[in-house]
Amino acid sequence: MSKCTRRRGQPVTPSICPSLERSLLSNLRESVLAVVKEHGLETRAEPFTLASGERSHNYLDGKKALAAGPHLRIACQAMIELAQDEGADFDAVGGLTLGADAFGTGIALLTETSWFVVRKAAKEHGKGRRIEGTKLGPGVRVLLVDDVVTTGGSILEALAAVQATGASIALAVTLVDRGDVAAERLRGAGVAYRPLITYRDLGIEPVGRARPVAVG
Repeated sequence: MSKCTRRRGQPVTPSICPSLERSLLSNLRESVLAVVKEHGLETRAEPFTLASGERSHNYLDGKKALAAGPHLRIACQAMIELAQDEGADFDAVGGLTLGADAFGTGIALLTETSWFVVRKAAKEHGKGRRIEGTKLGPGVRVLLVDDVVTTGGSILEALAAVQATGASIALAVTLVDRGDVAAERLRGAGVAYRPLITYRDLGIEPVGRARPVAVG
């Protein structure tokens, strides 16, 4: 049996392994969607207050949904295929702690790339770093990840920290996008963005309202 190979930062592709069908991404997405619905989605009459400050009767816990190793692996594989579908090669993967941590490590393992974590604040001791893990800088291509986004505040915070190093963003990927605001804000920042699952897939109401994005 021939062994499939891939370039650094790129998953196995159908062109390299003919036995893999084009439907791999859609199959993985359906598997992740089922996991998120069963293990991460909660609906109740009294609305939840979300991290963004918005209120919703639906609460999505991406960390709880993917707490089991096999579930996390499928989600990471789906994100890798999503990046491949976009033609996005990357050298490092990560985002703002805590939502990006599991994806950064998992995807780095599966693609033999490097991981990083963006702290919410720089360390007050040692070297005072804001970004831990692999060193980012000019020439490093980054896959920016997060779990559940509403208005995109966390992923945009991570974006600013990564861009400050001189690294480039190959693609931003999220597990679930609860509305349309994050996509608009990332588009305004000039970043290619693909959510794995959206509120439409989950059959829930969107959260947040689209608003103009100041650029420059």
